[in-house]
Amino acid sequence: QVQLVESGGGLVQPGGSLRLSCAASGTIPRLTTMGWYRQAPGNQRELVASILPTGSTNYADSVKGRFTISRDNAKNTLGLQMNSLKPEDTAVYYCKMSLPWPRKEYWGQGTQVTVSS
Repeated sequence: QVQLVESGGGLVQPGGSLRLSCAASGTIPRLTTMGWYRQAPGNQRELVASILPTGSTNYADSVKGRFTISRDNAKNTLGLQMNSLKPEDTAVYYCKMSLPWPRKEYWGQGTQVTVSS
């Protein structure tokens, strides 16, 4: 069993920055893919960024150049540095971990990010 807990959300002005963190606990295998997703009210959940066990990253076009995903395998944490925030970034942000075998996914409870003047 794996538990994921997000933190770092809050209210920020347009153009501002936030850093989200996801702490993983339980039995964590070495080979995992992790990612950040977000969901605004009335919208579907969408991928923001993902990071492979090798450290290779992928970003949604909407956040490319503004957000940076990172992982610390020793501490079992996942980070998301968000810069130049826009009102359309407002959403609940979720952390996800994918296990290779047996194939399984875990989700955090989410943390609210609100970008508003």
